[in-house]
Amino acid sequence: MRWVFGAAFVCAGVIVAAVASDADPVTVRYTEGVARGFPVLRAQSGEILAHGDFVQVAYPDRVESRLVFRFRDGSLYDEAVTFDQRSAFTLLAYHIIQRGPSFPESLDATIDRASGRYRVKYRSDEDSPEQIATGQFNLPADVYNGLLSTLLKNLEPGASQIVQIVAFTPQPRLVKMLLRPVAEEAITMGGIAVAATRYHIKPQLGVLASLLVTELPDVKTWIARGDAPAFLKFEGPLCLMGPLWRIEWN
Repeated sequence: MRWVFGAAFVCAGVIVAAVASDADPVTVRYTEGVARGFPVLRAQSGEILAHGDFVQVAYPDRVESRLVFRFRDGSLYDEAVTFDQRSAFTLLAYHIIQRGPSFPESLDATIDRASGRYRVKYRSDEDSPEQIATGQFNLPADVYNGLLSTLLKNLEPGASQIVQIVAFTPQPRLVKMLLRPVAEEAITMGGIAVAATRYHIKPQLGVLASLLVTELPDVKTWIARGDAPAFLKFEGPLCLMGPLWRIEWN
């Protein structure tokens, strides 16, 4: 599965210090196919905050996937990704919606590679007027909103990679993300210990880092290795300065 890092650090409150340069796209080692799953999003205490529904369909020229979390407090996280996986992963289109009391801001953003167009609807809080931003934005080859977990499954063992995501501020800005393996660990899944690599994903914010009150935590993701790499678990915020959440299989 390709989740979860579409909204990780792309909340509209991000202030990006500089635009990153284009880099090489990630080579496809394992193709994505038809998939359906029902993940659970938990607080650090273990309390269930939201139930998810993930649907992915592969076509000859593209893969379309959608992840929806419906929160018990009425909040909504809805992420749709279209990507190409012929030789290298390429983000074709992206749509993210996040709203409700679980999120610091309301955001509805779309961006499309073919047209180069973006549209963002943003509200900082319930008492603020809605802002709308539209325009042109050319996506570099190494932009991977919503695909970071997929990339982790395709990295060579022990390899690190720097890629980019689009942060909606509400205008789109590029942020570099460092993907690096940290440890080999056993994760218990259904009572069975599964050998996994723990990856840390860290935004490379440059000057912005010195302006933050607290240090940003690494996003942690566990990927099962072997002939069929798989997503096992996620820990981290879904947006900048957001709470630490966990995503696990139901």
